[in-house]
Amino acid sequence: MIYLDNGATSFPKPANTLNAAADAMRNYGFNSGRGGYTASVKTAEKIYSVREKLGDFFNYPTQNIAFTANCTAALNMAIKGSVKKGGHIIISSLEHNAVWRVVNHLKKDGIADFDIAGFSYDDDETVGNFERLIKSRTSAIVCTAASNVFGVALPIGKIGEMAKRHGIRFIVDGAQAAGVMPLDAERDNIDILCAPGHKCLYGLMGTGFIAVRDGVHLETILDGGTGSDSLNPDQPDFLPDRLEAGTLNNIGIISLGAGVDFINSFGMDNIYSRELEHAQRLYDGLSANKNAVLYTKRPEKYKNAPIVSFNFGDYPSEKTAAVLGRRGIAVRAGLHCAPLAHSYFGTVERGTVRLCPSVFTTRQECEFLINTVKKL
Repeated sequence: MIYLDNGATSFPKPANTLNAAADAMRNYGFNSGRGGYTASVKTAEKIYSVREKLGDFFNYPTQNIAFTANCTAALNMAIKGSVKKGGHIIISSLEHNAVWRVVNHLKKDGIADFDIAGFSYDDDETVGNFERLIKSRTSAIVCTAASNVFGVALPIGKIGEMAKRHGIRFIVDGAQAAGVMPLDAERDNIDILCAPGHKCLYGLMGTGFIAVRDGVHLETILDGGTGSDSLNPDQPDFLPDRLEAGTLNNIGIISLGAGVDFINSFGMDNIYSRELEHAQRLYDGLSANKNAVLYTKRPEKYKNAPIVSFNFGDYPSEKTAAVLGRRGIAVRAGLHCAPLAHSYFGTVERGTVRLCPSVFTTRQECEFLINTVKKL
């Protein structure tokens, strides 16, 4: 199988991720920090080491990294925990349903309303589109670091600087960028970063995290046991306990730490450069095909995540994906849980076929896809 669906989840996983997961099942299958016995303490120390790795990687305090089941859970925590009744939120025109459905739910419940800022290839225009929508009651700006469908990246640093200037909380969905493109809490003024562990960070499914800067308070949407301050009927007011109710996914979290080790060993820029080169090769090969339809400019460094979306002739995107699947090429078609992005690029009626190479993709695999599309 030629796997080009890394936008959904990365595959294969690095060997050290798989080894770490197996080791965790053998040696760290204990409720971390909930018991005074040695195995529980050692498990807590192992989990803490993953917090340290993520904190160092994205420039957040170690204790401000809280683990979640996925990026969607983290975004729900970040958005719902940031808004009071009567609030206002600004999102981008490229958001995944993990953002759009959350703010739409808040609007339907009469808690907060929202506006949508249009993406532009001109960074300053994009920032201006957000800034013009600010109201006195704007609680948060929420945007993806890069579109999960079309790969175009938003100017996170510039939006963060603008949000800071207006005293507005800035929440970033790092699903398609965290681990492959640089994101830094301080440099980019990201108050809350949400990300999955199973995509660009090479961890197992069922992992994610929310990273919070010092001084950022979140109301909880999940309350329960933390193993700390147990006599208190309210959820603890300190991190990470405030955001971590219930038993953690030790095996997934430890695999995530190994994924970060892999990135640090290989070099994030080396990974990104290789994946972007694959995306450019795919884009160039498809652009030479008169029957292939592309929707964005050619991928550029720091302007795009390594993602290419296309369609073939008048085929529905699902038909193209099915034909490729029969030839051993795994891609995803349709709306990719991001109808806002498809609406913006004019593909909401048809969807697209999404190609997402990884660091393990080869040049030969890219050429095979290009040649296969020629024969459709």
